[in-house]
Amino acid sequence: MARADFKRTLKPGGLIVDKLKAYRDLHAHALFSSLGRLVASPFNSIMTIAVLAIAIALASGFYLIMKNFNQLAGNLETTAQISLFLEDGVSETEAKHYAEAIGRNPDVREVKLISREQAMAEFKTHSGFGNAISVLKTNPLPVVLQVLPRGGLEDKQKLERLLQTFRTEPYVDIAQLDLQWVERLHSILAVSQHAAALMNTLLACAVLFIAGNTIRLELHNRREEVIIARLVGATRSFIQRPFLYTGFWIGFISGIVAWFIVTVMMLILRQSVEKLSSLYNDFFHLLFFDFSETLLLILTASALGVVGSWVSLQFLLQEAKLE
Repeated sequence: MARADFKRTLKPGGLIVDKLKAYRDLHAHALFSSLGRLVASPFNSIMTIAVLAIAIALASGFYLIMKNFNQLAGNLETTAQISLFLEDGVSETEAKHYAEAIGRNPDVREVKLISREQAMAEFKTHSGFGNAISVLKTNPLPVVLQVLPRGGLEDKQKLERLLQTFRTEPYVDIAQLDLQWVERLHSILAVSQHAAALMNTLLACAVLFIAGNTIRLELHNRREEVIIARLVGATRSFIQRPFLYTGFWIGFISGIVAWFIVTVMMLILRQSVEKLSSLYNDFFHLLFFDFSETLLLILTASALGVVGSWVSLQFLLQEAKLE
């Protein structure tokens, strides 16, 4: 033994450091050699990654669609309001004072007054009866107060109490709040979320099976190499390591490709969706993956590749009696 090696063995932690370095080198070699094998067979690798990427893109696409639907539902809830149609004899000055009094209510976030002239102008614009309405000598439309409750539609009982309070006010002729469409919207969203969760579960299982089948083919092609390694004393972890890293690379690259597929599809749809929302006097922005969601997507795809490879290896090595 050389003097330098002898001194290193006497140094506290010297052997541990050497073992850690050797462990690191083994994993680095398995990591990059598995990537090299994928590059060496480009056609098979591209086909496998393409199928996995499409499956992952479908699952992540369902998630992104539900994210945008939830945003749309949140926007609709914030626009849900109580409409107060005032009595015909209420002047606009009295309506303004009444609106100020309503605005001081702690359960009210905002009050908007729509005068008779504004209501008539909107009715002429959107009803399609502009010429017929112009014949009328007087304006039959009342002053309207649009009351936006504080807290949106989270507490329906509070909204019902607020609505009943407005109905007893002397200035109010009709107080209207439609919650049925909101309940229907929430029911549709709940069903859609459950359906998306089931689809994502099925697609995750598909990713596991595809990754496992890829490792099965890889193990079949390298069977003689594995047998020789086992005969010369290679451990189980040494045999499994390159295959697990192959599953990691397949999942990792597939996750990145899936992110690009979903992002490009959303970019294609963005202009049409924003144009449609502008027709309803609203501007709806499509939501994309943020940094944390992108990272989670890639990590999940990589983990599915590793898990699928590991499960496949357990059955294949046992069946081949290479343990």
